[in-house]
Amino acid sequence: MTKLDQMLDTAASIVILGHVNPDGDCAGSCLAMYRYAKKRREAADVSVRLKNVPEKFSYLDGYDRIQDTVGDEVFDLCICLDCSDRERLGEFEVYLERAGASICVDHHVTNRGYAGENVVVPGASSTAEVLYGQLDKALIDRETAACLYTGIIHDTGVFRYSCTSAKTMEIAGKLMETGIDFTRIIDESFFRKTYLQSQILGRALMECIRFSEGQCIFTVVKSQDMEFYGVGPKDLDGIVDQLRTIDGVECAIFMYEMDTHVYKVSMRSNRVVDVSRIAAYFGGGGHVRAAGCTMSGSIHDVVNNLSGHIEKQLLAGSEND
Repeated sequence: MTKLDQMLDTAASIVILGHVNPDGDCAGSCLAMYRYAKKRREAADVSVRLKNVPEKFSYLDGYDRIQDTVGDEVFDLCICLDCSDRERLGEFEVYLERAGASICVDHHVTNRGYAGENVVVPGASSTAEVLYGQLDKALIDRETAACLYTGIIHDTGVFRYSCTSAKTMEIAGKLMETGIDFTRIIDESFFRKTYLQSQILGRALMECIRFSEGQCIFTVVKSQDMEFYGVGPKDLDGIVDQLRTIDGVECAIFMYEMDTHVYKVSMRSNRVVDVSRIAAYFGGGGHVRAAGCTMSGSIHDVVNNLSGHIEKQLLAGSEND
């Protein structure tokens, strides 16, 4: 029996949390955990608290049960998923503080081990992959499998990123055997974009700039651009990944303006640059090839600060070739 199951079996009330602005891995893992907890502990009060979960994940069973407000409840067990530090829980951090027991299941190399119990596997492709290893396979039905599969495809870029392993593919195969509509999951949650999302993507790509002899590239979406196109942060998914695939690019940077001179930064790399180290330096976190942080200053200041760290790694990489 895993540590997670041991803690579930003694809890009468359970709250499930993920990071702010949940992505596919976060949303999929949280809803998989919700379904699993309901099956294992039928009499327990189980709640999922997340804010701004993209509507594209509405096909996941339990999506309509997500709550986005903070109350005065005190839960026996708090389960944190896909969240590397407690601050990224946002306003729901209070549930972690109040809970009688807590466990974090994650795969971020920057995870700080902030819960009472921590199951962190930095080498895993996704939190969904780590969570799968903690669950009783007899309780993983088709709907739970769809949640886990969603988490895996989003953090592996549909099995394209270097974090994908033979174990990842094996787990994906097991989930497919439950009868999930994996083609629909991939098309509708990963590739399909609205007209406005396509417009802002085009705008961001049109204005991208290369530097460091073409090895790096960045683009920025300002708040006035988001207002003009009628889009929000959740509509900007995938822009940095498109930058990463441009021929000759090792490191891609995408920024959008959160407030005056405050930018949310997303970074991706292909082979050499460890962007998690750079993000951690600026108070963020993530993975070796995908990470992010929040930075203040002008666009020039932000790119300059990031480029110094990137170029050091590029130089070190070239010296080791």
